Amino acid sequence: MHTIDLRSDTVTRPSDAMWQAMRAAPLGDDVLGDDPTVAQLEKHVANMLGKQAALFVPSGTMANQLAIRCHCESGDEIVAHGDSHIIHYETGAPAAISGCMIQPLSGAGGLFDAAAVIATRRKRDIHSPRPRLLVVENTHNRGGGTWWPLQQFENVAATARELSLAIHIDGARLWNACVAAGYAPRDFARQADSISVCFSKGLGCPVGSALVGTADFIDRARRFRKMFGGGMRQSGLLAAAALFALENNVARLAEDHAKAKRLASAAERIRGFSLSCPSQNTPSNMVFLHVDPARGTAQHIADGLSKHGILSLALDPQRLRLVTHGDVTADDIDTTIAALSRF
Repeated sequence: MHTIDLRSDTVTRPSDAMWQAMRAAPLGDDVLGDDPTVAQLEKHVANMLGKQAALFVPSGTMANQLAIRCHCESGDEIVAHGDSHIIHYETGAPAAISGCMIQPLSGAGGLFDAAAVIATRRKRDIHSPRPRLLVVENTHNRGGGTWWPLQQFENVAATARELSLAIHIDGARLWNACVAAGYAPRDFARQADSISVCFSKGLGCPVGSALVGTADFIDRARRFRKMFGGGMRQSGLLAAAALFALENNVARLAEDHAKAKRLASAAERIRGFSLSCPSQNTPSNMVFLHVDPARGTAQHIADGLSKHGILSLALDPQRLRLVTHGDVTADDIDTTIAALSRF
């Protein structure tokens, strides 16, 4: 049976052309600082985001946690949306690694405004943690793949500056946000002190993320990367995949967004399903379906789809997530719509 994997955009396989780029990459030892392909990738990503330097790391989680460790000290407070990736999917690392607590914000689709940031203001005295870092996720995963409007983020960033907060962008799917919203990566990153970006999601690479910031910040992060066990040797093999993806796979993300919109439009017309994140009308490559309890749970639907060779993710008891990516074809979308209709 042909498997249609809609669990995540992390499940993609390298294309033949990407494999060829990986095989042809000149290699060195990145821990010793002489892998030329890694150096090329880091320079390229830093330039794309308008920053001085970048650091290639194994995962988005490591990139985010390096940023937190570099910005914060033990006992500091991080301000982030309550549905953020750093809260739900990074195994308590802000507390375990950096000794930080998180003050959660609320807002539709994982977004919030300047007033919400102002409301986090604490009196500076010995009884309170020191608010140190604001984390913004773009696109926002649990928010439904929503992207930040540029002006809204600029307003939030300006308020954060007034409160002496550093700003980190969890940009695991920043490429999706830029394609969907129509702004350039450096335009969104301009207000941030650090940014993490992933290559192993919609861009189709097997492994890899990057952390971007000032040269001094990245020098500090490089030391912590080694401490965290993230130093890789001939990692130019993986960096070559990322370079290929940045050259060839960014604009293609619009195809994933179109497939997601078609799937969402059809699914919400099927009795028993509704869109659980309608704020931006399927903003990127994620479809979140609310399952009517009369039809069972999200896990019940996921189990039923799997019998037809369709893999999905029950994110919550009544919420099903389906993610489009480069390995999902138009015919796969038709097959998925037909399978959902059977319920």
